[in-house]
Amino acid sequence: MTTNLLFSVLLKTLFAAGMGFGQPSKPPKDYLGVPGPIRFADNAYQLAWTAHPSATFYKQEYIAAGDKPEQFKTMLLVDVITNPVELRDVVRTKTDELQRLKQQNPLVSYEVFERNGEYLLDFLLSQNTPDGKRIRIVERNVYRYKTVVTKSGQPAVLLFGVSTRGYDGEVTPFLAALKANRSIMLRQFSQVSLPQIAIVH
Repeated sequence: MTTNLLFSVLLKTLFAAGMGFGQPSKPPKDYLGVPGPIRFADNAYQLAWTAHPSATFYKQEYIAAGDKPEQFKTMLLVDVITNPVELRDVVRTKTDELQRLKQQNPLVSYEVFERNGEYLLDFLLSQNTPDGKRIRIVERNVYRYKTVVTKSGQPAVLLFGVSTRGYDGEVTPFLAALKANRSIMLRQFSQVSLPQIAIVH
């Protein structure tokens, strides 16, 4: 596999929407020096799952107390890739993916904002029941992308995200609340301090 192809595959994995959530069989290892808790909107999110599938790719997910990894209501994500890459190319990879999904699912939508060297991507996804007759999950994500320098001086691309979900009978009120309060989440999450990354080997 060529380097470019490998990197493309990694980007698709790293910045995928992630409609599934890994269930750990042992306590997760903190690869990024961000053990948690991470505080956001009056909740404390604890480290629940991590992955390090390549030398340059790290992914960590955090949930609030009382939430279930396999059916969370809100989750925080901290993803890092240490390959040299232009930030706008990383964001474009994700928006291209969303555009393809939108062609098959009209509920998919997204908007990109740029501010002070940081990109913010706000997007909506859904998953139908196996028979395709109704929406089983609706998921709203806000991702912040920024080029950062780790505590050891290594440049990296950081994704800091929040994902919220409504399931089955919650789908309609979830969408109604999103329409009424969309700007609140954007404002709140854009003001949260980004995690300081320290790669742990």
